[in-house]
Amino acid sequence: MTEAAAGLARGLRVAIAARGEERVVTLTKLLQSLGHEVVGGDEQPDVVLVVPESSGPAEIDTALRAVARGLIARSAGARVPGFSAVQEAEARALLTPREAQILDAIADGLTNKAIGRRLGISLHTVKFHVESVFRKLGANTRTEAVARAGERRRQETIDL
Repeated sequence: MTEAAAGLARGLRVAIAARGEERVVTLTKLLQSLGHEVVGGDEQPDVVLVVPESSGPAEIDTALRAVARGLIARSAGARVPGFSAVQEAEARALLTPREAQILDAIADGLTNKAIGRRLGISLHTVKFHVESVFRKLGANTRTEAVARAGERRRQETIDL
């Protein structure tokens, strides 16, 4: 059994991030009853517990163990946004360096195949990045993506 698996079998070291002393005390008792150790924020926890107040003991225990294994735990009522165009302000922060390279290559008039050769990546990877750039910029065509990027650059330019 690996060290991580052994840790999950015996319980986790959990730090609690909750509002109100009463909530912290209640969660501490619950976690201890489930076999977990509650640690302070300055110690090294396996997991930091932040859950909705409506979460029950089984849901909390399952979420802790899932997160400790590297999974993502969401409340059943949590709304997860789909793949749609993001707001312009958000898009500025979301373009990755690779996506910026792809956008520059599109602006240079390169085909997907030529972009792949230039960047040393597969055609499939180029297509993935092109679609991501389109989605983030809210564009449907290469021309529209380049135009929107140009608009963004003009908006970010400061006139002295």
